[in-house]
Amino acid sequence: MTEHDRTRLVAWGAELRAVHTRIREALRVTRDAVRDGGEVQQAGRDLLVYCHGFCAALDAHHRGEDRALFPAIEREHPHLAPVLRSLERDHGMIAHLLGGLREAVDDAAPPAELGRHLEGVAAIMENHFRYEERRLLAVLEDLDLREAVPDVLGPL
Repeated sequence: MTEHDRTRLVAWGAELRAVHTRIREALRVTRDAVRDGGEVQQAGRDLLVYCHGFCAALDAHHRGEDRALFPAIEREHPHLAPVLRSLERDHGMIAHLLGGLREAVDDAAPPAELGRHLEGVAAIMENHFRYEERRLLAVLEDLDLREAVPDVLGPL
């Protein structure tokens, strides 16, 4: 393996951490906007923008992991199959929670209800990110995956 190859492989771990940081920041900003109040209609419009953009990007991130990253990890590290199945279940749970958030936004729910949805998404996602980083970052340092980063980790 050349130094260039090694640098590219290590970059998968750094890229995953960077995506998680961007998602965490987007959730923080959105939760702060809802918590800081303002008119219900404005909070709903802000979250509608969030859902159509950010939620689509988050869904793409998880689909990329499920389609490309996790199978590549499992080929090289079959003992991690239970970890990968757990992370895939988390993806389904997060998608369900995001669906509830979208419905609340579409129904112009009050800020308190929107905040509860966001708190739920944030709690599950933080747990998911920590577990994923703890279990997979070391594996990503040696993973031989030649696909484009946006195809594997989403367009975030």
